[in-house]
This record gives sequence, structure tokens and C-alpha cells, in this order.
Amino acid sequence: MNLATDLALRSHCIKAHVGAVLTRDTRIISIGYNGPPAATHNCDEEWPETGCPRDSKGSCSLALHAEENAILYAVKNGAKLEGSVLYTTLSPCIACARLIYSAGIKHVYYKHSYAEYKGLPSDEGVDFLNKFGVVTEKFVD
Repeated sequence: MNLATDLALRSHCIKAHVGAVLTRDTRIISIGYNGPPAATHNCDEEWPETGCPRDSKGSCSLALHAEENAILYAVKNGAKLEGSVLYTTLSPCIACARLIYSAGIKHVYYKHSYAEYKGLPSDEGVDFLNKFGVVTEKFVD
């Protein structure tokens, strides 16, 4: 989790800094942090006061979430994700939860609650993952 926390500092997002680390057999296989696709722009440079434009749900319209970036980087480099473990500084949103489940990740540890961050009644992503057999739990130091 320390590495995920350090990775979050690399984010150029104005609204949130999130980091993620994927491991398999105790080895790091991929890392990610939230931000726009590579070689596009950095939100804190292009929109330093407001951040990037918002979508219809009020979320960032351009950035990939840290979990998405970690999964995409792993796939791009041929890493096997089946049975891997994900450490993330913010619990997965429902869209990331579907991706995590589909990728075959078997365990997720998170540091902070997405629901608390967004003011939602529950962590939909955590509920989804636990319902379908992906052990998802708050990381305890």
C-alpha cells in the first residue's frame, strides 16, 4: 500500500490523487495512477484552476482511474492477471469493479472509501466485488 500511496503523488489530477499496484505471487506486475491517457495532456497544467471538463455524472471526462491504468499497463505488457492482488488508495468505483472482476483479480485492498469521497450511501464497487467472490477489504496498517 505504501507504493500505491507514493504512486498517487504522480497524478496530475486536480480533484483526486489515486494510486494502484497489481501483484501476483508477491511480485509487482503493474502500477497505475489516475490521469488522462499517455501523451495527451496533464490536467493540472491545462486547467490548473478547475481541472478537466466534467462528464454528465460530474466525473472527470478525460482521465483513466488508477485501477484502469494498472490493468491496461499489465495487459499491454503481457502480464497474467488471473489470481492477482490489487492495492489501491481509493476503493474501486462500480465501473472499475467490473473491470477488476473481468480481469480475474482475486483480492483487492483499498485505503480509503470511494463512497465517502463521493458522498455516496455505499461502496457499490466493493459490494459488487464481494458479491461475485473477489475479496475486497479495507487495508489495515
